[in-house]
Amino acid sequence: MEGGIHPAETSAFRDCFSLAWKNPYVLRLAFSAGIGGLLFGYDTGVISGALLYIKEDFDSVDKQTVLQESIVSMAVAGAIIGAAIGGWMNDRYGRKTAILIADFLFFIGAVIMASAQNPATLIVGRVFVGLGVGMASMTSPLYISEASPAKIRGALVSTNGFLITGGQFLAYLINLAFTKAPGTWRWMLGVAGVPALVQFILMILLPESPRWLFRKGREEEAKAILRKIYPAHEVETEIQDLKESVEKEIDEEGSSEKINFIKLWRTKTVRRGLIAGVGLQVFQQFVGINTVMYYSPTIVQFAGFASNRTALLLSLVTAGLNALGTIVSIYFIDRTGRKKLLVISLIGVIISLGLLSAIFHETTSHSPDVSPLATSRFANYTCPDYSSAKEDATWDCMKCLKASSPDCGFCASAANKLLPGACLISNDTVKDLCHKEDSLWYTSGCPSKYGWLAVVGLALYIIFFSPGMGTVPWIVNSEIYPLRFRGVCGGIAATANWVSNLIVAQSFLSLTQAIGTSWTFLLFGVISVVALFFVIIYVPETKGLPIEEVEKMLEMRTLQLRFWEKRPDSLQKNQAV
Repeated sequence: MEGGIHPAETSAFRDCFSLAWKNPYVLRLAFSAGIGGLLFGYDTGVISGALLYIKEDFDSVDKQTVLQESIVSMAVAGAIIGAAIGGWMNDRYGRKTAILIADFLFFIGAVIMASAQNPATLIVGRVFVGLGVGMASMTSPLYISEASPAKIRGALVSTNGFLITGGQFLAYLINLAFTKAPGTWRWMLGVAGVPALVQFILMILLPESPRWLFRKGREEEAKAILRKIYPAHEVETEIQDLKESVEKEIDEEGSSEKINFIKLWRTKTVRRGLIAGVGLQVFQQFVGINTVMYYSPTIVQFAGFASNRTALLLSLVTAGLNALGTIVSIYFIDRTGRKKLLVISLIGVIISLGLLSAIFHETTSHSPDVSPLATSRFANYTCPDYSSAKEDATWDCMKCLKASSPDCGFCASAANKLLPGACLISNDTVKDLCHKEDSLWYTSGCPSKYGWLAVVGLALYIIFFSPGMGTVPWIVNSEIYPLRFRGVCGGIAATANWVSNLIVAQSFLSLTQAIGTSWTFLLFGVISVVALFFVIIYVPETKGLPIEEVEKMLEMRTLQLRFWEKRPDSLQKNQAV
Protein backbone atom coordinates (compact mmCIF):
# COMPACT_ATOMS: atom_id res chain seq x y z
CA MET A 1 0.00 0.00 0.00
CA GLU A 2 1.20 3.52 -0.80
CA GLY A 3 2.85 5.05 2.26
CA GLY A 4 2.40 1.95 4.36
CA ILE A 5 4.60 1.00 7.32
CA HIS A 6 7.21 -1.64 6.78
CA PRO A 7 9.17 -3.74 9.27
CA ALA A 8 11.38 -1.56 11.38
CA GLU A 9 14.29 -3.96 11.19
CA THR A 10 14.46 -3.63 7.40
CA SER A 11 16.94 -0.94 6.38
CA ALA A 12 15.54 1.35 3.70
CA PHE A 13 19.15 2.13 2.87
CA ARG A 14 19.83 -1.51 1.89
CA ASP A 15 16.45 -1.77 0.18
CA CYS A 16 17.28 1.29 -1.88
CA PHE A 17 20.43 -0.28 -3.30
CA SER A 18 18.71 -3.63 -3.74
CA LEU A 19 15.84 -2.06 -5.68
CA ALA A 20 18.23 0.05 -7.75
CA TRP A 21 19.95 -3.19 -8.79
CA LYS A 22 16.68 -4.92 -9.62
CA ASN A 23 14.85 -1.89 -11.04
CA PRO A 24 17.22 0.91 -12.11
CA TYR A 25 14.25 2.83 -13.57
CA VAL A 26 13.31 4.02 -10.06
CA LEU A 27 16.81 5.28 -9.39
CA ARG A 28 16.81 7.02 -12.77
CA LEU A 29 13.62 8.89 -11.83
CA ALA A 30 15.01 9.91 -8.45
CA PHE A 31 18.42 10.98 -9.77
CA SER A 32 17.06 12.96 -12.73
CA ALA A 33 14.62 14.90 -10.55
CA GLY A 34 17.27 15.21 -7.84
CA ILE A 35 19.47 17.29 -10.15
CA GLY A 36 17.13 20.10 -9.06
CA GLY A 37 18.74 19.66 -5.65
CA LEU A 38 22.17 19.82 -7.30
CA LEU A 39 21.24 23.21 -8.82
CA PHE A 40 20.04 24.39 -5.40
CA GLY A 41 23.28 23.29 -3.76
CA TYR A 42 25.59 24.57 -6.48
CA ASP A 43 24.14 28.07 -6.35
CA THR A 44 24.41 28.10 -2.55
CA GLY A 45 28.05 27.05 -2.62
CA VAL A 46 29.40 28.85 -5.68
CA ILE A 47 28.48 32.38 -4.63
CA SER A 48 30.51 32.07 -1.42
CA GLY A 49 33.76 31.71 -3.37
CA ALA A 50 32.80 33.88 -6.33
CA LEU A 51 32.04 36.77 -3.96
CA LEU A 52 35.72 36.97 -2.93
CA TYR A 53 36.70 37.68 -6.55
CA ILE A 54 33.67 39.80 -7.45
CA LYS A 55 34.84 42.20 -4.73
CA GLU A 56 38.23 42.44 -6.45
CA ASP A 57 36.66 43.27 -9.85
CA PHE A 58 34.05 45.77 -8.63
CA ASP A 59 35.23 48.39 -6.12
CA SER A 60 31.65 49.31 -5.26
CA VAL A 61 30.99 45.74 -4.13
CA ASP A 62 34.19 45.66 -2.07
CA LYS A 63 33.31 48.87 -0.23
CA GLN A 64 29.60 48.23 0.39
CA THR A 65 28.57 45.35 2.64
CA VAL A 66 24.94 45.83 1.62
CA LEU A 67 25.85 45.29 -2.05
CA GLN A 68 27.66 42.05 -1.16
CA GLU A 69 24.59 40.87 0.74
CA SER A 70 22.36 41.86 -2.18
CA ILE A 71 24.37 39.82 -4.70
CA VAL A 72 23.96 36.80 -2.43
CA SER A 73 20.38 37.39 -1.36
CA MET A 74 18.75 38.45 -4.66
CA ALA A 75 18.91 34.82 -5.74
CA VAL A 76 17.02 34.04 -2.55
CA ALA A 77 14.47 36.76 -3.37
CA GLY A 78 13.96 35.14 -6.77
CA ALA A 79 13.62 31.77 -5.09
CA ILE A 80 10.81 33.11 -2.90
CA ILE A 81 8.81 33.98 -6.00
CA GLY A 82 9.79 30.70 -7.66
CA ALA A 83 8.69 28.64 -4.67
CA ALA A 84 5.45 30.61 -4.35
CA ILE A 85 4.37 30.01 -7.95
CA GLY A 86 5.91 26.54 -7.91
CA GLY A 87 3.14 25.12 -5.71
CA TRP A 88 0.43 26.45 -8.03
CA MET A 89 2.30 25.33 -11.16
CA ASN A 90 2.82 21.83 -9.70
CA ASP A 91 -0.89 21.33 -9.18
CA ARG A 92 -2.01 22.89 -12.48
CA TYR A 93 0.63 21.81 -15.01
CA GLY A 94 2.39 18.93 -13.28
CA ARG A 95 5.68 18.22 -11.55
CA LYS A 96 7.62 17.52 -14.76
CA THR A 97 6.63 20.80 -16.43
CA ALA A 98 7.58 22.77 -13.31
CA ILE A 99 11.05 21.18 -13.29
CA LEU A 100 11.58 21.93 -17.00
CA ILE A 101 10.67 25.61 -16.51
CA ALA A 102 12.98 25.79 -13.48
CA ASP A 103 15.88 24.45 -15.59
CA PHE A 104 15.24 27.03 -18.34
CA LEU A 105 15.24 29.93 -15.87
CA PHE A 106 18.38 28.68 -14.15
CA PHE A 107 20.24 28.35 -17.47
CA ILE A 108 19.29 31.88 -18.56
CA GLY A 109 20.42 33.23 -15.18
CA ALA A 110 23.80 31.49 -15.42
CA VAL A 111 24.45 33.04 -18.86
CA ILE A 112 23.52 36.54 -17.61
CA MET A 113 25.79 36.23 -14.54
CA ALA A 114 28.77 34.97 -16.52
CA SER A 115 28.56 37.92 -18.93
CA ALA A 116 27.71 40.65 -16.38
CA GLN A 117 29.68 43.89 -16.81
CA ASN A 118 28.41 45.58 -13.66
CA PRO A 119 26.85 44.63 -10.29
CA ALA A 120 23.31 45.49 -11.47
CA THR A 121 23.42 42.97 -14.34
CA LEU A 122 24.93 40.40 -12.00
CA ILE A 123 22.01 40.88 -9.61
CA VAL A 124 19.51 40.41 -12.47
CA GLY A 125 21.17 37.09 -13.30
CA ARG A 126 20.99 36.10 -9.64
CA VAL A 127 17.22 36.76 -9.65
CA PHE A 128 16.71 34.46 -12.67
CA VAL A 129 18.77 31.72 -11.04
CA GLY A 130 16.75 32.17 -7.86
CA LEU A 131 13.46 31.72 -9.71
CA GLY A 132 14.68 28.37 -11.01
CA VAL A 133 16.11 27.26 -7.68
CA GLY A 134 12.92 28.17 -5.82
CA MET A 135 10.73 26.11 -8.14
CA ALA A 136 13.14 23.16 -8.09
CA SER A 137 13.52 23.25 -4.30
CA MET A 138 9.93 22.17 -3.69
CA THR A 139 9.22 20.28 -6.93
CA SER A 140 12.14 17.83 -6.96
CA PRO A 141 11.45 16.16 -3.56
CA LEU A 142 7.72 16.10 -4.39
CA TYR A 143 8.32 14.34 -7.71
CA ILE A 144 10.69 11.84 -6.10
CA SER A 145 8.26 11.15 -3.24
CA GLU A 146 5.36 10.50 -5.62
CA ALA A 147 7.39 8.30 -7.96
CA SER A 148 9.02 6.15 -5.24
CA PRO A 149 7.99 2.81 -3.72
CA ALA A 150 6.74 3.46 -0.17
CA LYS A 151 9.34 1.51 1.77
CA ILE A 152 12.29 3.40 0.30
CA ARG A 153 10.51 6.74 -0.08
CA GLY A 154 12.50 8.44 2.67
CA ALA A 155 15.83 7.15 1.36
CA LEU A 156 15.10 8.30 -2.19
CA VAL A 157 13.84 11.73 -1.13
CA SER A 158 17.08 11.98 0.86
CA THR A 159 18.98 11.60 -2.42
CA ASN A 160 17.63 15.07 -3.23
CA GLY A 161 19.26 16.31 -0.03
CA PHE A 162 22.46 14.47 -0.94
CA LEU A 163 22.53 16.16 -4.35
CA ILE A 164 22.01 19.56 -2.66
CA THR A 165 25.09 19.03 -0.51
CA GLY A 166 26.88 17.35 -3.43
CA GLY A 167 26.19 20.49 -5.46
CA GLN A 168 27.70 22.62 -2.71
CA PHE A 169 30.82 20.43 -2.64
CA LEU A 170 31.06 20.56 -6.45
CA ALA A 171 30.77 24.35 -6.29
CA TYR A 172 33.76 24.62 -3.93
CA LEU A 173 35.82 22.32 -6.17
CA ILE A 174 34.99 24.45 -9.22
CA ASN A 175 35.75 27.60 -7.25
CA LEU A 176 39.21 26.22 -6.46
CA ALA A 177 39.73 25.11 -10.06
CA PHE A 178 39.12 28.61 -11.43
CA THR A 179 41.03 30.67 -8.84
CA LYS A 180 43.94 31.10 -11.27
CA ALA A 181 41.86 31.31 -14.46
CA PRO A 182 41.18 34.64 -16.23
CA GLY A 183 37.65 35.72 -15.37
CA THR A 184 37.59 33.59 -12.15
CA TRP A 185 34.07 34.29 -10.86
CA ARG A 186 32.56 34.37 -14.38
CA TRP A 187 33.55 30.74 -14.90
CA MET A 188 32.39 29.83 -11.40
CA LEU A 189 28.90 31.24 -12.00
CA GLY A 190 28.61 30.30 -15.69
CA VAL A 191 29.29 26.59 -15.16
CA ALA A 192 26.00 26.47 -13.22
CA GLY A 193 24.15 26.32 -16.55
CA VAL A 194 25.54 22.84 -17.34
CA PRO A 195 23.58 20.75 -14.78
CA ALA A 196 20.42 22.73 -15.63
CA LEU A 197 20.81 21.78 -19.28
CA VAL A 198 21.49 18.13 -18.37
CA GLN A 199 18.38 17.90 -16.21
CA PHE A 200 16.25 19.55 -18.89
CA ILE A 201 17.25 16.84 -21.38
CA LEU A 202 16.77 14.00 -18.87
CA MET A 203 13.36 15.21 -17.70
CA ILE A 204 12.03 15.46 -21.27
CA LEU A 205 12.62 11.69 -21.50
CA LEU A 206 10.89 10.91 -18.17
CA PRO A 207 7.16 10.65 -17.34
CA GLU A 208 4.93 12.85 -15.21
CA SER A 209 4.20 11.94 -11.57
CA PRO A 210 1.70 9.02 -11.50
CA ARG A 211 -0.27 10.64 -8.69
CA TRP A 212 -0.72 13.86 -10.66
CA LEU A 213 -1.76 11.89 -13.75
CA PHE A 214 -4.43 10.06 -11.74
CA ARG A 215 -5.81 13.36 -10.50
CA LYS A 216 -6.04 14.65 -14.08
CA GLY A 217 -7.90 11.53 -15.25
CA ARG A 218 -4.97 10.13 -17.25
CA GLU A 219 -5.21 6.74 -15.57
CA GLU A 220 -3.68 4.58 -18.29
CA GLU A 221 -0.51 6.70 -18.34
CA ALA A 222 -0.31 6.53 -14.55
CA LYS A 223 -0.80 2.75 -14.53
CA ALA A 224 1.94 2.27 -17.13
CA ILE A 225 4.38 4.21 -14.93
CA LEU A 226 3.40 2.39 -11.72
CA ARG A 227 4.02 -0.95 -13.46
CA LYS A 228 7.60 0.19 -14.08
CA ILE A 229 8.05 1.32 -10.47
CA TYR A 230 6.46 -1.53 -8.46
CA PRO A 231 7.01 -5.30 -8.60
CA ALA A 232 4.24 -7.24 -10.38
CA HIS A 233 2.78 -8.63 -7.14
CA GLU A 234 2.38 -5.13 -5.65
CA VAL A 235 1.37 -2.98 -8.59
CA GLU A 236 -2.35 -3.83 -8.79
CA THR A 237 -2.84 -3.11 -5.08
CA GLU A 238 -0.99 0.16 -5.46
CA ILE A 239 -3.07 1.18 -8.48
CA GLN A 240 -6.31 0.43 -6.64
CA ASP A 241 -5.25 2.29 -3.48
CA LEU A 242 -4.14 5.33 -5.44
CA LYS A 243 -7.32 5.32 -7.52
CA GLU A 244 -9.54 5.20 -4.43
CA SER A 245 -7.52 7.96 -2.76
CA VAL A 246 -7.79 10.27 -5.77
CA GLU A 247 -11.52 9.55 -6.26
CA LYS A 248 -12.16 10.41 -2.62
CA GLU A 249 -10.32 13.72 -2.97
CA ILE A 250 -12.16 14.61 -6.18
CA ASP A 251 -15.48 13.92 -4.43
CA GLU A 252 -14.40 16.21 -1.59
CA GLU A 253 -13.42 18.92 -4.06
CA GLY A 254 -16.79 18.69 -5.78
CA SER A 255 -18.59 19.37 -2.52
CA SER A 256 -16.36 22.16 -1.26
CA GLU A 257 -15.25 25.62 -2.17
CA LYS A 258 -12.01 26.51 -3.93
CA ILE A 259 -8.80 25.99 -1.98
CA ASN A 260 -7.59 29.13 -0.24
CA PHE A 261 -5.39 29.90 2.73
CA ILE A 262 -8.34 30.53 5.07
CA LYS A 263 -9.74 27.10 4.29
CA LEU A 264 -6.35 25.50 4.76
CA TRP A 265 -5.95 27.16 8.15
CA ARG A 266 -9.43 26.16 9.30
CA THR A 267 -8.78 22.50 8.43
CA LYS A 268 -7.29 21.14 11.65
CA THR A 269 -5.00 18.50 10.14
CA VAL A 270 -3.71 20.85 7.45
CA ARG A 271 -3.18 23.68 9.96
CA ARG A 272 -1.18 21.48 12.31
CA GLY A 273 0.73 20.06 9.37
CA LEU A 274 1.56 23.57 8.19
CA ILE A 275 2.72 24.62 11.66
CA ALA A 276 5.10 21.65 11.76
CA GLY A 277 6.22 21.87 8.12
CA VAL A 278 6.59 25.64 7.86
CA GLY A 279 8.17 25.83 11.32
CA LEU A 280 10.84 23.31 10.33
CA GLN A 281 11.64 25.23 7.15
CA VAL A 282 11.94 28.53 9.03
CA PHE A 283 14.15 27.11 11.77
CA GLN A 284 16.32 25.34 9.18
CA GLN A 285 17.43 28.79 8.04
CA PHE A 286 17.37 30.67 11.35
CA VAL A 287 19.85 28.29 13.00
CA GLY A 288 22.35 29.77 10.55
CA ILE A 289 23.11 27.11 7.93
CA ASN A 290 23.19 29.40 4.92
CA THR A 291 25.44 31.91 6.63
CA VAL A 292 27.92 29.04 6.68
CA MET A 293 27.20 27.98 3.08
CA TYR A 294 26.93 31.48 1.53
CA TYR A 295 29.73 33.07 3.54
CA SER A 296 31.94 30.15 4.57
CA PRO A 297 35.18 31.51 3.00
CA THR A 298 34.41 34.94 4.48
CA ILE A 299 33.88 33.37 7.93
CA VAL A 300 37.20 31.55 7.57
CA GLN A 301 38.82 34.92 6.80
CA PHE A 302 37.12 36.37 9.89
CA ALA A 303 38.97 33.64 11.81
CA GLY A 304 42.36 34.90 10.63
CA PHE A 305 43.13 33.26 7.28
CA ALA A 306 44.17 35.95 4.80
CA SER A 307 44.43 34.09 1.48
CA ASN A 308 41.34 33.68 -0.74
CA ARG A 309 42.60 30.30 -1.92
CA THR A 310 43.23 29.10 1.65
CA ALA A 311 39.76 30.25 2.69
CA LEU A 312 38.22 28.33 -0.23
CA LEU A 313 40.27 25.21 0.51
CA LEU A 314 39.23 25.16 4.18
CA SER A 315 35.61 25.81 3.18
CA LEU A 316 35.82 22.74 0.93
CA VAL A 317 36.17 20.68 4.12
CA THR A 318 32.84 21.93 5.47
CA ALA A 319 31.15 21.30 2.10
CA GLY A 320 32.53 17.75 2.01
CA LEU A 321 31.29 17.05 5.54
CA ASN A 322 27.89 18.41 4.54
CA ALA A 323 27.67 15.88 1.71
CA LEU A 324 28.88 13.10 4.02
CA GLY A 325 26.24 14.03 6.59
CA THR A 326 23.53 13.65 3.98
CA ILE A 327 24.71 10.12 3.22
CA VAL A 328 24.37 9.39 6.93
CA SER A 329 20.83 10.78 6.75
CA ILE A 330 19.94 8.44 3.87
CA TYR A 331 20.97 5.49 6.04
CA PHE A 332 19.20 6.56 9.24
CA ILE A 333 16.10 8.40 8.00
CA ASP A 334 13.86 5.32 7.70
CA ARG A 335 15.59 3.39 10.49
CA THR A 336 15.89 5.97 13.27
CA GLY A 337 13.00 8.24 12.29
CA ARG A 338 12.60 11.89 11.43
CA LYS A 339 12.06 13.32 14.90
CA LYS A 340 15.02 11.62 16.59
CA LEU A 341 17.35 12.83 13.85
CA LEU A 342 16.05 16.39 14.27
CA VAL A 343 16.56 16.38 18.05
CA ILE A 344 20.08 14.91 17.87
CA SER A 345 20.94 17.34 15.09
CA LEU A 346 19.78 20.41 17.01
CA ILE A 347 21.57 19.42 20.21
CA GLY A 348 24.83 19.18 18.24
CA VAL A 349 24.13 22.48 16.45
CA ILE A 350 23.60 24.27 19.78
CA ILE A 351 26.93 22.96 21.13
CA SER A 352 28.77 23.88 17.89
CA LEU A 353 27.37 27.42 17.79
CA GLY A 354 28.34 27.95 21.42
CA LEU A 355 31.88 26.84 20.56
CA LEU A 356 32.04 29.16 17.53
CA SER A 357 30.80 32.08 19.60
CA ALA A 358 33.52 31.49 22.21
CA ILE A 359 36.24 31.11 19.55
CA PHE A 360 35.35 34.34 17.74
CA HIS A 361 35.19 36.17 21.06
CA GLU A 362 38.80 35.13 21.65
CA THR A 363 39.95 36.03 18.12
CA THR A 364 38.47 39.52 18.29
CA SER A 365 39.52 40.34 21.86
CA HIS A 366 43.13 39.13 21.47
CA SER A 367 44.14 40.44 18.05
CA PRO A 368 47.74 41.64 17.39
CA ASP A 369 48.67 45.23 18.25
CA VAL A 370 49.38 47.91 15.67
CA SER A 371 53.09 48.75 15.65
CA PRO A 372 54.04 52.42 15.07
CA LEU A 373 57.42 51.23 13.75
CA ALA A 374 55.93 48.74 11.27
CA THR A 375 53.36 51.31 10.14
CA SER A 376 56.01 54.01 9.61
CA ARG A 377 57.61 51.82 6.90
CA PHE A 378 54.54 52.63 4.79
CA ALA A 379 54.43 56.33 5.74
CA ASN A 380 52.49 57.46 2.68
CA TYR A 381 49.79 54.84 3.21
CA THR A 382 49.13 54.99 6.95
CA CYS A 383 45.47 54.65 7.92
CA PRO A 384 44.21 58.24 8.51
CA ASP A 385 42.17 57.27 11.58
CA TYR A 386 45.25 55.69 13.12
CA SER A 387 47.40 58.75 12.32
CA SER A 388 44.91 61.10 13.97
CA ALA A 389 44.47 58.94 17.07
CA LYS A 390 46.08 60.32 20.24
CA GLU A 391 46.80 56.95 21.85
CA ASP A 392 48.49 54.93 19.10
CA ALA A 393 49.57 52.20 21.55
CA THR A 394 45.94 51.22 22.27
CA TRP A 395 45.26 50.28 18.64
CA ASP A 396 45.06 46.65 17.66
CA CYS A 397 44.19 44.84 14.42
CA MET A 398 40.43 44.77 15.06
CA LYS A 399 40.34 48.51 15.74
CA CYS A 400 42.29 49.07 12.53
CA LEU A 401 39.85 47.02 10.43
CA LYS A 402 36.90 48.95 11.86
CA ALA A 403 38.30 52.27 10.59
CA SER A 404 36.02 53.57 7.84
CA SER A 405 37.31 56.88 6.53
CA PRO A 406 38.70 55.34 4.37
CA ASP A 407 38.69 51.57 4.94
CA CYS A 408 41.92 50.23 6.41
CA GLY A 409 43.74 46.88 6.46
CA PHE A 410 46.36 45.14 8.61
CA CYS A 411 49.75 44.05 7.28
CA ALA A 412 51.26 41.24 9.39
CA SER A 413 54.59 39.42 9.11
CA ALA A 414 54.30 36.08 7.32
CA ALA A 415 57.03 34.67 9.60
CA ASN A 416 54.92 35.31 12.72
CA LYS A 417 51.52 36.78 12.00
CA LEU A 418 50.80 37.28 15.73
CA LEU A 419 53.48 39.98 16.05
CA PRO A 420 52.44 43.66 15.93
CA GLY A 421 51.83 44.84 12.36
CA ALA A 422 51.00 47.91 10.29
CA CYS A 423 47.63 49.66 9.98
CA LEU A 424 47.33 50.97 6.42
CA ILE A 425 44.84 52.28 3.86
CA SER A 426 43.04 49.40 2.16
CA ASN A 427 43.54 49.35 -1.63
CA ASP A 428 45.21 47.17 -4.25
CA THR A 429 48.43 49.22 -4.27
CA VAL A 430 48.96 48.84 -0.52
CA LYS A 431 47.99 45.16 -0.69
CA ASP A 432 50.74 44.56 -3.27
CA LEU A 433 53.29 46.53 -1.21
CA CYS A 434 52.44 44.43 1.84
CA HIS A 435 52.91 41.19 -0.09
CA LYS A 436 56.27 42.40 -1.42
CA GLU A 437 57.42 42.72 2.19
CA ASP A 438 56.74 38.98 2.67
CA SER A 439 53.75 39.89 4.77
CA LEU A 440 50.06 38.91 4.91
CA TRP A 441 47.25 41.36 4.15
CA TYR A 442 44.10 41.26 6.30
CA THR A 443 40.85 43.14 5.64
CA SER A 444 38.11 40.76 6.90
CA GLY A 445 39.57 39.30 10.09
CA CYS A 446 42.73 39.42 12.16
CA PRO A 447 45.60 36.93 12.66
CA SER A 448 44.82 34.53 15.49
CA LYS A 449 46.22 31.36 17.04
CA TYR A 450 42.62 30.17 17.43
CA GLY A 451 41.79 30.31 13.72
CA TRP A 452 42.04 26.53 13.23
CA LEU A 453 39.54 26.04 16.08
CA ALA A 454 37.00 28.12 14.14
CA VAL A 455 37.36 25.70 11.22
CA VAL A 456 36.83 22.80 13.64
CA GLY A 457 33.74 24.55 15.01
CA LEU A 458 32.33 25.02 11.50
CA ALA A 459 33.03 21.35 10.74
CA LEU A 460 31.21 20.21 13.90
CA TYR A 461 28.29 22.46 13.05
CA ILE A 462 27.97 20.89 9.59
CA ILE A 463 28.42 17.33 10.91
CA PHE A 464 25.46 17.77 13.27
CA PHE A 465 23.28 19.92 11.02
CA SER A 466 23.45 17.96 7.78
CA PRO A 467 21.93 14.55 8.73
CA GLY A 468 19.00 16.10 10.61
CA MET A 469 18.04 19.72 10.03
CA GLY A 470 19.62 19.61 6.57
CA THR A 471 17.36 16.93 5.03
CA VAL A 472 14.48 16.10 7.39
CA PRO A 473 12.45 19.32 6.90
CA TRP A 474 12.13 18.58 3.17
CA ILE A 475 11.17 14.95 3.82
CA VAL A 476 8.55 15.85 6.45
CA ASN A 477 7.03 18.41 4.08
CA SER A 478 6.73 15.78 1.34
CA GLU A 479 4.81 13.45 3.73
CA ILE A 480 2.78 15.49 6.19
CA TYR A 481 0.04 17.03 4.01
CA PRO A 482 -3.07 15.37 2.50
CA LEU A 483 -2.50 14.67 -1.21
CA ARG A 484 -5.09 17.23 -2.31
CA PHE A 485 -3.26 20.04 -0.48
CA ARG A 486 0.29 18.75 -0.93
CA GLY A 487 1.29 20.99 -3.83
CA VAL A 488 -0.08 24.19 -2.26
CA CYS A 489 1.17 23.42 1.25
CA GLY A 490 4.56 22.39 -0.09
CA GLY A 491 4.75 25.72 -1.91
CA ILE A 492 3.87 27.62 1.28
CA ALA A 493 6.55 25.76 3.24
CA ALA A 494 9.20 26.24 0.54
CA THR A 495 8.33 29.95 0.34
CA ALA A 496 8.72 30.23 4.11
CA ASN A 497 12.13 28.57 3.80
CA TRP A 498 13.26 31.06 1.18
CA VAL A 499 11.88 34.11 3.00
CA SER A 500 13.83 33.01 6.09
CA ASN A 501 16.85 32.36 3.89
CA LEU A 502 16.59 35.90 2.49
CA ILE A 503 16.41 37.45 5.95
CA VAL A 504 19.51 35.57 7.11
CA ALA A 505 21.52 36.09 3.90
CA GLN A 506 20.72 39.82 3.73
CA SER A 507 21.54 40.46 7.39
CA PHE A 508 24.53 38.26 8.29
CA LEU A 509 27.40 40.56 7.26
CA SER A 510 25.56 43.59 8.67
CA LEU A 511 25.02 41.71 11.95
CA THR A 512 28.71 40.83 12.21
CA GLN A 513 29.57 44.51 11.69
CA ALA A 514 26.95 45.73 14.18
CA ILE A 515 27.33 43.25 17.06
CA GLY A 516 30.37 41.19 16.11
CA THR A 517 30.82 37.65 14.79
CA SER A 518 30.78 36.13 18.29
CA TRP A 519 27.39 37.59 19.24
CA THR A 520 25.97 36.70 15.84
CA PHE A 521 26.73 33.01 16.32
CA LEU A 522 25.44 33.20 19.89
CA LEU A 523 22.16 34.57 18.52
CA PHE A 524 21.91 31.59 16.17
CA GLY A 525 22.55 29.33 19.14
CA VAL A 526 19.63 30.81 21.11
CA ILE A 527 17.35 30.34 18.09
CA SER A 528 18.52 26.71 17.89
CA VAL A 529 17.36 26.13 21.49
CA VAL A 530 13.91 27.45 20.56
CA ALA A 531 13.93 25.18 17.49
CA LEU A 532 14.68 22.15 19.68
CA PHE A 533 11.62 22.74 21.85
CA PHE A 534 9.52 23.37 18.73
CA VAL A 535 10.50 20.00 17.25
CA ILE A 536 9.75 18.15 20.47
CA ILE A 537 6.31 19.74 20.85
CA TYR A 538 4.97 20.27 17.32
CA VAL A 539 6.64 17.85 14.87
CA PRO A 540 5.08 14.37 14.57
CA GLU A 541 7.04 11.23 13.66
CA THR A 542 6.00 10.33 10.09
CA LYS A 543 8.41 7.44 9.55
CA GLY A 544 6.68 4.69 7.55
CA LEU A 545 3.17 6.01 8.18
CA PRO A 546 0.53 6.09 5.44
CA ILE A 547 -0.95 9.51 4.77
CA GLU A 548 -4.18 8.53 6.52
CA GLU A 549 -2.28 7.70 9.72
CA VAL A 550 -0.39 10.99 9.60
CA GLU A 551 -3.74 12.82 9.31
CA LYS A 552 -5.10 10.86 12.27
CA MET A 553 -2.04 11.74 14.36
CA LEU A 554 -2.45 15.45 13.54
CA GLU A 555 -6.19 15.27 14.24
CA MET A 556 -5.58 13.76 17.68
CA ARG A 557 -2.60 16.06 18.35
CA THR A 558 -0.42 13.08 19.27
CA LEU A 559 2.71 14.91 20.37
CA GLN A 560 4.80 11.82 21.15
CA LEU A 561 6.98 13.71 23.60
CA ARG A 562 8.77 10.46 24.39
CA PHE A 563 9.98 10.34 20.81
CA TRP A 564 12.79 7.90 21.64
CA GLU A 565 10.30 5.16 22.49
CA LYS A 566 9.05 2.69 19.90
CA ARG A 567 5.69 3.55 18.35
CA PRO A 568 2.75 1.68 19.94
CA ASP A 569 1.79 -1.62 18.34
CA SER A 570 -1.65 -0.26 17.45
CA LEU A 571 -0.02 1.85 14.77
CA GLN A 572 1.93 -1.06 13.40
CA LYS A 573 -1.27 -2.82 12.41
CA ASN A 574 -1.61 -0.38 9.55
CA GLN A 575 1.42 -1.75 7.79
CA ALA A 576 0.91 -3.39 4.45
CA VAL A 577 3.00 -4.74 1.65
